[in-house]
Amino acid sequence: MYVKRLVQGALIAAIYAALTLLLAPISYGMMQIRVAEALCVLPLFTPAAVPGLFVGCLIANLIGGMGIYDVVIGSLATLAAASLTLLLKNRSPWLAPLPAVIVNAVAVGAMLSFLVGAGESFLVCAAYVGAGELIAGYVLGMPLYYGLKKLDPEIFA
Repeated sequence: MYVKRLVQGALIAAIYAALTLLLAPISYGMMQIRVAEALCVLPLFTPAAVPGLFVGCLIANLIGGMGIYDVVIGSLATLAAASLTLLLKNRSPWLAPLPAVIVNAVAVGAMLSFLVGAGESFLVCAAYVGAGELIAGYVLGMPLYYGLKKLDPEIFA
C-alpha cells in the first residue's frame, strides 16, 4: 500500500510540474490559468495527491516561477489547498476546487501584489488569480473528477 501511494504521489507531482512548465506562458504571472490546478480535485480520490500536488508545484515554481517567494508561498498555498480538499472528501465534489480558488487568490494574490507591484492592489491580483483558479478548478477539474469517477474505483484505492 505504501509503495502504491508513493507512486501515485510521484505521478501526480510529475504531471503537475510537466503541465505547468509546458504551459508556462499562461501558468505564471498575475493573469494566470495554471491548467495543472485542475489536478486539485485528486485528493478526493487519494491522500497521496496532497504531497504529490505540493511537490509538483514546488518543482514547477523552482524551475519556472517568480523566485523564492513563489517557491515558498505558492507551493505552501497548494499544500494548504490540497489538504483542505482532502478534508472535503465526503462532501459534494463541487466544493473540491474551492480551497484552491480561495487559498491561491489570497496567498498568491498577496505575493503578486508585493512582487509585481506596478500599482496593482491586492484585490486586483487576488481577483486575477482567483479567476484563473476558478477556470482550472471548475472548467477543467470537474470534468477530470467525473471522468476519473467513471474509471475502476480500485485505481486509486
